[in-house]
Amino acid sequence: MLSSSNTSENILRCAQSLIIAGGYNGFSYADIAKVVGIRNASIHHHFPSKAMLVQALVARYREAAQAGLAALEASVPDPLEQLNAYAAYWEACVADPASAFCVCAMLAAEMPILPEEIALEVRAHFRMLSAWLAAVLARAGKQGRCRLSRSPKEEAEMLMAAVHGAMLSSRAYGDAKMFGMLVRPMLARLSA
Repeated sequence: MLSSSNTSENILRCAQSLIIAGGYNGFSYADIAKVVGIRNASIHHHFPSKAMLVQALVARYREAAQAGLAALEASVPDPLEQLNAYAAYWEACVADPASAFCVCAMLAAEMPILPEEIALEVRAHFRMLSAWLAAVLARAGKQGRCRLSRSPKEEAEMLMAAVHGAMLSSRAYGDAKMFGMLVRPMLARLSA
């Protein structure tokens, strides 16, 4: 028998894969119940509403992203290499159908229909990511490792948009190679 924490984890994992495949309105508790092998009532026990489930998922996703970025900074001291590693991470994800898309990017496309508590979490994710990218770009600029034509904040927003746009293009064309074709030139432009 699954423990309560294992059940919650399985529900969250399943919800994440369903959001990646079809967005917020692309799944129901019945879909999760079928995949996880539990009753709808069990899902409601852990997450009383779909909004609460997705809010918890996005908060967890953001925390994992923060931890991943911190680990990247600890293992790769050069800020330009951090940006390349960040892009390489997403390039590898796009090539893997099981994780080919950022959950928050998928949800951001549906922002007008999301419950406000989820929209707040999605915005928090993008703000966190933008702040990290801006800090890395600022360090790279100060070290002479990259050439910024705009402020670090503006460059961060453009890079973030390029990465997420490249995910969309890769998905639209059904071609994972599209990601690198779109993101690498931007990284090359930043290189000093």
